[in-house]
Amino acid sequence: MRLDRWFKLHYPGLGFGQLQKLLRTGQVRVDGGRAKTDTRLSVGQTVRVPPLFAGEAKLASAPLTANTMRDRQDAEVLSAMLIYEDPKVFVFNKPAGLAVQGGSGVSRHVDKMLDSFRNKKGEKPRLVHRLDRETSGVLVVARTRGAAVALTKSFRERDTEKVYWAICAGVPRKRTGRISTHLLRER
Repeated sequence: MRLDRWFKLHYPGLGFGQLQKLLRTGQVRVDGGRAKTDTRLSVGQTVRVPPLFAGEAKLASAPLTANTMRDRQDAEVLSAMLIYEDPKVFVFNKPAGLAVQGGSGVSRHVDKMLDSFRNKKGEKPRLVHRLDRETSGVLVVARTRGAAVALTKSFRERDTEKVYWAICAGVPRKRTGRISTHLLRER
């Protein structure tokens, strides 16, 4: 597990910027040596966390910060969207208007919100398919790396079928018709 993920798991009240400062100044050490955010931890290693000073964030009590409030709000939103879960997957009913992945000008999206659903090992659930921002519908998310590999393969090989339904308001002029377009780019 990466050191930054370990801190997020054990000290959720510590912001990323605060952790960076502790690392830059050498206050956080792994097995006695300086560490970086992406330092990989193994079972049995020792992580030194600096003593807490009055006025600084009390790491153990996880105070509300912009990060922890965001995570709690994200967890609440995802919990409200959750329609099924088992040890391998989460299934969400994604509303229209919520992006699945980030991009330019997109600050809130499902992939970022999934940080609040990390497991005890600090692993974040993984996206295995997408829905357009303005599309509502069922979004399947893998809880483990193995489930992500299996689901990605299933979508790629077309073992899993996607069905799109449209809800229309009003009465169209033509009583019947068909809209046909490609869902994949032609190669």
